Amino acid sequence: MIKISNSAKERLLYLLDKDTENKQFVRVGVESGGCSGLNYKLDFDNSRNDEDELIEDNDIKLLINKKSFLYLVGTTLEFSDGLNGKGFVFNNPNASRTCGCGESFSL
Repeated sequence: MIKISNSAKERLLYLLDKDTENKQFVRVGVESGGCSGLNYKLDFDNSRNDEDELIEDNDIKLLINKKSFLYLVGTTLEFSDGLNGKGFVFNNPNASRTCGCGESFSL
């Protein structure tokens, strides 16, 4: 299960509302790359594929492909916009190492 913090929910709803194509899902994934080996991927989408897991938390509909789901179990998506804020942050208990920017990780 993936959790959406209140701060991430507010930002995602704001971005979805601004989207002129009326996207209804937030797509979360993991792909190879980055300085730690795996990168987080965050996007909006209108359609659900057969391989997608649909998770609804805090009024947000997340789509996660089955391969990425295994890497993200237990993760909380947060958003920080303060002076030292980084934007969206994945707090992933499965990550054994993360890079300095927080955008890549390894298991």
